[in-house]
Amino acid sequence: MTLSSPAGRFHALEHRIAELRHWLDNAALPLWAETGVAPDGNGFFERVGQDGKPMLADDRRSRVQPRQSYCFAAAGIAGWQGPWQQLCNQGMDWFDKVYRKDNGLYGNLADAEGTLIDPDFDLYNQAFAIFACAQICVSTPDKAGEMRDKALCILNALISDYKHPVAGFEEANPPRQPLCSNPHMHLFEAMQAWETVDPDGPWGKLCDEIANLAMTRFIDANSGALREFFDHDWKPMPGEAGRVVEPGHQFEWAWLLMRYGSSRKNSTACNKARKLFEIAETFGICPDRKVAVMGLYDDFTVRDSLARLWPQTEWLKASLQLALNSDGEEHQRYLASTSRALDALQPFLQTPVKGLWYDKWTKDGGILDEPAPASTFYHIVCAILEAGAVLEEIQKDEK
Repeated sequence: MTLSSPAGRFHALEHRIAELRHWLDNAALPLWAETGVAPDGNGFFERVGQDGKPMLADDRRSRVQPRQSYCFAAAGIAGWQGPWQQLCNQGMDWFDKVYRKDNGLYGNLADAEGTLIDPDFDLYNQAFAIFACAQICVSTPDKAGEMRDKALCILNALISDYKHPVAGFEEANPPRQPLCSNPHMHLFEAMQAWETVDPDGPWGKLCDEIANLAMTRFIDANSGALREFFDHDWKPMPGEAGRVVEPGHQFEWAWLLMRYGSSRKNSTACNKARKLFEIAETFGICPDRKVAVMGLYDDFTVRDSLARLWPQTEWLKASLQLALNSDGEEHQRYLASTSRALDALQPFLQTPVKGLWYDKWTKDGGILDEPAPASTFYHIVCAILEAGAVLEEIQKDEK
């Protein structure tokens, strides 16, 4: 077996993913379990400095709490031996205590002392609350009923107060523009997660609704690209906002739609996933830095050349999911893209304190020496665990 052979290249990918898993288990999870956690059960910090010290005074976005809880719950299922249950419970308890409102939904921002300073609704935050509940349902079976009830409470409140008359959900009540594809993407992810653990629940119906919304409204019928912002009729917003295409979200939707399409045997979803990936890989990778950038226009010219860590993780997830659902030369092409995604991810992890990350890489100024945002951990954990699981599936299929 040589490194230039398909078997050799696959073995190299396995080795690289194993190295990332070792970094996750032995550096990142222990660091964030200690340094990223506020004392006295007060949830998770927003950022940790590159010196390994938390940014104590930061206001805290509500989304960080369920995202970090997801990370520790997922790590626990995957075999991490740290105090994941305690950490997960702490995050969700503080999330409920600080951000939950009388209608069962969650506010947006609290200060470091736990006072809700922005109670406004954001669909994105509700999506992650539902998603974290699904993960805890799997990791902690004795809390499954409680988590299902909580997720249903959130979903029912969304349907009651924020349901869009055509499909999907509003961004405010009363409605305002723009409507956004991104929070629907995370609701789609949450519905997929719940459909797996509670197949008789209402999740599958909404999963189908969001998939159809993506395939008929979010994704342009001519170019195959997915837009970010829409008017109230789910048509692209006028002006520049309606032209925004984000490579990271192209990859992320490709991953989700391929999982959905393969489970439903829906060839349209699978084909749209492949096109999304092709656009992101062709136009969204900086030719000099070899990393996915933040923004394109709908003619695929670069709108924002900044590279952040999280799109690299979505490139990794999407390439492997598409490799799993292809064969022959196409299969090998997606695996080669996986290798490039791993190359793109590595510079962001080369920090002085192992277990942290850099978030931003500018086109001309290099990687920015800034605190590591906790919110990125969700992308990292999901990508590493997903990569390991999908590689195992590919290996099974090839035997």
